[in-house]
Amino acid sequence: MEPIPETHEALEELERYGDVELRGDLQRLTQQAKERVPELVGISLGLVTEGLVLTYVASDVDIAALDAVQYADDGPCLEAVRQAATVQTDTEALLDEGRWQLFAQASAAAGIRSSLSMPFRRRGVVTGGVNLYGAGRDSFEGHVEQLAELFGAWAPGAVANADLSFATRLEAVKSPQRLRGQAYLDQAIGFLVAARGLQPQAAEESIQAAAARAGVAVHVLARALVEALGPHG
Repeated sequence: MEPIPETHEALEELERYGDVELRGDLQRLTQQAKERVPELVGISLGLVTEGLVLTYVASDVDIAALDAVQYADDGPCLEAVRQAATVQTDTEALLDEGRWQLFAQASAAAGIRSSLSMPFRRRGVVTGGVNLYGAGRDSFEGHVEQLAELFGAWAPGAVANADLSFATRLEAVKSPQRLRGQAYLDQAIGFLVAARGLQPQAAEESIQAAAARAGVAVHVLARALVEALGPHG
């Protein structure tokens, strides 16, 4: 699992100001989590800023895209922060129940069959959360307490000095060099118009905002939506 480019940039920026342990901590914790949960596929760490949950660190771009799908239509990572409670999901059960349908479809398309979202706090206030994605339906069974202890002691301090601006991210994903894969974007807009009853402009703005929150390019989220909502989704 390799961090997305935005993660490398954030880590390098923090290291410039003396936080040289963050990169090593992330790699160490990811490996420790993988040892506990062999079916672990990826991890993301989000924090609450400007009234929104933004992805701060993701183990790879596909995991960041799953975060983005949730930002576009809701999902367990947002529920965990809202309820200040651990949320464990089974993708097949979500599909059967119709709950968080878009997230469930995107997860299934990405080969994710379960997820675990855990909030973390600073001084009693929920300031973010850790999301773990698994390849099996019961990947996290029996490991929740261990993982909560592992990440709960680290995550709040890791993002204490993070400087994430949603406005800056939004401008970045709108820029011409980032707006690749126009065909995917057009299809994703069409799917959201049909599935959610949105106007085309509102659908495009929703995609751009969700991509910005996850720290991924618009075309990355658009492709994930197309793969989730398309004929074979």
